[in-house]
Amino acid sequence: MGGAHSHSHSHSHGHIHGAGGHSHAPADFGRAFAIGIILNSAFVIVEATYGFLSGSMALVADAGHNLSDVLALMLAWGASVAAKKPASPRYTYGFKSSTILAALANAMLLAIAIGAILFETIHRILEPAPVEGMTMVVVAGIGIAINTFTALMFMRGRKNDLNIRGAFLHMAADALVSLGVVIAGVAILYTGQIWIDPVTSLIIVAVIAWGTWGLAKDSIKLGLHAVPENVDETKVRAFLAKCEGVSEVHDLHIWPMSTTETALTVHLVVPNGHPGDSFLHSISHKLEHEFGINHSTIQIERERDCATSGC
Repeated sequence: MGGAHSHSHSHSHGHIHGAGGHSHAPADFGRAFAIGIILNSAFVIVEATYGFLSGSMALVADAGHNLSDVLALMLAWGASVAAKKPASPRYTYGFKSSTILAALANAMLLAIAIGAILFETIHRILEPAPVEGMTMVVVAGIGIAINTFTALMFMRGRKNDLNIRGAFLHMAADALVSLGVVIAGVAILYTGQIWIDPVTSLIIVAVIAWGTWGLAKDSIKLGLHAVPENVDETKVRAFLAKCEGVSEVHDLHIWPMSTTETALTVHLVVPNGHPGDSFLHSISHKLEHEFGINHSTIQIERERDCATSGC
C-alpha cells in the first residue's frame, strides 16, 4: 500500500458556516468593524441607561439586542483576524477554533441576558409603571440612525463577502427593531396605554431568542465538527469517486476548522498507484473552488487497508 498527502491551504478564500461561497473579511473593512463596534457599544450604554431611567423595558430589551449585535460584529471581525494568526508547535491549526468558542460564549451570554430581561418584563406586566414615551421615541430614533449608518458601511461588500453580509444583516435588523420601539413610544404618547411597552419588550426578546437559538445551534454543530451546512458530503464523495483512477473512497472527514475555514481528509484507493502530484493539486483546487474546502489532505492507497480502516 502506498500513501501520499496533498495539502491545500489558501488564505485568500474562506468558507462561512451556513452559507455558500468563499469569504474572509477584507482588510479594508477593519475600519468599518471598528467604527460599528464603537458606535453601537456607546449606544448600548446610552439606551440601557435611558431605558431604566424612563421605565421603558422596550428600550432595555432593544439595548440587549444591540449588545448581541456588537458581539456578532466582534465575532465576525475576530474570525477574519484569527484566520491570519500563524500556527505554532503547540497550536498547529493556529487559533482558528477560537471563533467557535466565541460563538458558544456569545450564545450563553445572550441566554443570560434574555432571562434577565424577561424576568423584569414579566414583573413590569404584573406591576405596571409609568413610561416616558417621548424618551423611547428619541433614544430609539438615534438607534435607527446609528444602525442604518453602520449597515451602510457594510452594504458594498454584502454580495461578495458572507462575513460582511452577516454584519450588514445584523445592523439592518437592529434598525428595524429600533423602529418598532419608536412606534411603541408614539403609541404610548397618543393612547397612554403603558402595557404597550412590556409587550414590545416581549416581542424584542422573542427576536433575540430566535437569533440566539440559531447561534447556539450552529456553534454547537461547529464544536462537534459537523459537516458545515453548505457542504454536501454526498456530492463531495461522488466527486472524489469520479476522479480518474479512483476505485474507492473511504475515511472521508469534513469539518470546520473555525467559523471561516473548512478542512477535509480522505483516503483514495487507486489500484494503478500514485498518479502524481498534479492529480492531487487538481483535486485540492476543485475542492476549494467548488465546495469551499480550503484545507484538504488526501492519502493515496493501491488497495484498501482493512486492518486499519475496516471493510
